[in-house]
Amino acid sequence: MKGKLILEDGTIFEGKAFGYLKDSIGEVVFNTSMTGYGEVLTDPSYYGQIVTMTYPLIGNYGINLEDVESKGVHVKGFIVREKSDTPNNFRCEMDIDTYLKQNKVIGLEGIDTRALTKILRNNGTMRGIITLENTSLEDVKAKLESFSNTQAVKTVTRKEIERIEGNGPKVAVMDFGVKQNILRSFAARGCDVTVFPALTKPEEVLAINPDLIFLSNGPGDPEDLEEVIENIKELVGKKPIVGICLGHQLLALTLGGKTGKLKFGHRGGNHPVKDLEEGKVFITSQNHGYYVCEMPENMEVTHINLNDDTVEGMRHKELPIYSVQYHPEACPGPKDSDYVFDKFLELV
Repeated sequence: MKGKLILEDGTIFEGKAFGYLKDSIGEVVFNTSMTGYGEVLTDPSYYGQIVTMTYPLIGNYGINLEDVESKGVHVKGFIVREKSDTPNNFRCEMDIDTYLKQNKVIGLEGIDTRALTKILRNNGTMRGIITLENTSLEDVKAKLESFSNTQAVKTVTRKEIERIEGNGPKVAVMDFGVKQNILRSFAARGCDVTVFPALTKPEEVLAINPDLIFLSNGPGDPEDLEEVIENIKELVGKKPIVGICLGHQLLALTLGGKTGKLKFGHRGGNHPVKDLEEGKVFITSQNHGYYVCEMPENMEVTHINLNDDTVEGMRHKELPIYSVQYHPEACPGPKDSDYVFDKFLELV
């Protein structure tokens, strides 16, 4: 069936719709990973976004449900140059078209994804709609303008406390949209992990007497999470605190720093980051549209992005607080930065 992508600047791409055939609105972004589309689709940090894959062939190894990063697909739409209808891999359980149908997410193929990516790089990410109707920008302008992602974290966070038993340090995970491989990474180190919903009160978190509090990744603008920031303020100084991605940004806001929005974000598996403490450069997995633009007073930079010099990690000068902007748990890879979890646990 014919489908089209309409961007808020009036640009239209015509292609073929697949997956769940129903119109969908979101923020159009691009991801440069060559593999790992199953993990991208199920990463809660993508909630509210229509993701464009820059690699031209997607779906060639199918979908394997062991590799998912959450219980469902969180993207609002999925755009590819060409999808594979005949995946071939011994772990394949279904093709990507069937998977999107099951999870009620629309896809669009057959458009020039290089041209779309160039537009997003030059003009920045923007709202868009994948539609089956023969409509114009004027017909959908009101819908695009009314799109909001301010409730993203409340939507993706778990509703109940979850426990993953272990014999090591007690880790309290604040779930703002946590990826499964973050939990696996702590569990692999023997940690006793308790995962809390995003708006859990500080006293409930402290009641388990954790050795470490972890602030997870998640979708949306960190400045929208005022209640969460107030909760984190009550935890600072009482327990060691670490964070990844959104958790890193929330820590910065909690401690008096500022965050801003990147023009087109960092999304993919090929971002070079220098660890200033180790004196080494690592190729990292990233997925964020916001960043720490002004450092808190008592924090020092530990990592920088070598593409644009943005802050990729920070450490408190006095308190046991440490965070990174990128994704050391990878999934999709590379897994070069897995050592960061050991650094987290050094604070215990």
